[in-house]
Amino acid sequence: MSEARRAVEAVWRIESARIVGALARYTRDFSLAEDVAQEALAEALVSWSTSGVPRNPAHWLTTVGRRRAVDTFRRRAAADERYAVLARELDESTPGADLLFDPEAIDDDVLALMFTACHPALSKESRIALTLRVVGGLTTDEIARGLLVPVPTVQARVTRAKKTIAAAGLPFAVPGPEERPRRLGSVLNVVYLIFTEGSSASGGDEWIRTDLAREALRLARGLVALAPEPEALGLLALLELTAARFPARVDDQGRPVLLEDQDRRLWDRSAVRRGRAALARAAEAGKGLGPYGLQAAIAECHAVAASVPETDWDRVVALYEALGRVAPSPVVDLNRAVAVAMASGPASGLRIVDELEAGGSLARSHLLPGVRAELLARLGRRDEARVDYLRAAELCANTAERTVLEAKAAGL
Repeated sequence: MSEARRAVEAVWRIESARIVGALARYTRDFSLAEDVAQEALAEALVSWSTSGVPRNPAHWLTTVGRRRAVDTFRRRAAADERYAVLARELDESTPGADLLFDPEAIDDDVLALMFTACHPALSKESRIALTLRVVGGLTTDEIARGLLVPVPTVQARVTRAKKTIAAAGLPFAVPGPEERPRRLGSVLNVVYLIFTEGSSASGGDEWIRTDLAREALRLARGLVALAPEPEALGLLALLELTAARFPARVDDQGRPVLLEDQDRRLWDRSAVRRGRAALARAAEAGKGLGPYGLQAAIAECHAVAASVPETDWDRVVALYEALGRVAPSPVVDLNRAVAVAMASGPASGLRIVDELEAGGSLARSHLLPGVRAELLARLGRRDEARVDYLRAAELCANTAERTVLEAKAAGL
């Protein structure tokens, strides 16, 4: 791979949301912002190969995107007043021309991009798919694995969302306080899914994508500042408490380290304190913990325990049961099975896993056979465990995690 291509991919992976957000604010056209950003990427592949990578690649891409937007408006209407304003702003000597790159403005652009993509005019499914694609920078394959749906379904949702935004002329802006509650739930869900992909990558060679996880944390902090609601605080608590374990979750070679094998001295205690403080603020509201707050409470159980055996597994089971009532999901049930196995023995957990398998809702996921294999191994049913480990490895798209599953199968 050429240096230019590597640079383009790196900049896009890290800065795509800010670039598209700045261009969306600039053009007031969500679809056009995406189109001109892609045109800028194509131009970068050619230009950077001959002229070298610019000192500020994100600035370069945004400036080229603005120029492509001007070209588009010129084609639409040569005398359009909007085009004249855009063209004048391209003069780099104009005071304030570099306003796009003010850090606070960029952060606002990303939040505005999220709230636009999570507009109530879109279906819940389309909001999530579009925001994960544009803001999270996830591929359709990654989104499909995270949502447990086929890839064509994700593609159709993204396409429908873009058409709806264009047809309805939805404004690009952070909504006012009266409008935020209608969109906040979808925005929180998207941040959660971005972090989930970052903390346990569904594909690729790395088990943890720290760039995605850190971006989700930054967005969660921004949302709490914007709307300090209990569930926003609960999400922030969950992300902080989960990220606290990152330093111990991979070894020196980048291989995954499971919870029972982690050196808890490596956990980020500052992040633990921040997470527990956010969870306490969420609980102080007196409305009861929502889905993110309950997950944060589970993460807190792990954070305060000295080891896996000393974890309060009965409380973890109770929290998963509560989570299953307020946000039912087969993944929640699978995690509850693990907690039940730790609290009451592997046979009890296996019964829940077998019920889930019979239901077929996790048929495309490697998680269920991986958990089933672990419980079978603890029960001494080694041949069956080996079969399930290999089945999980076959379904797993992440190279690092697949290696762990294959090693467990080989150990049996």
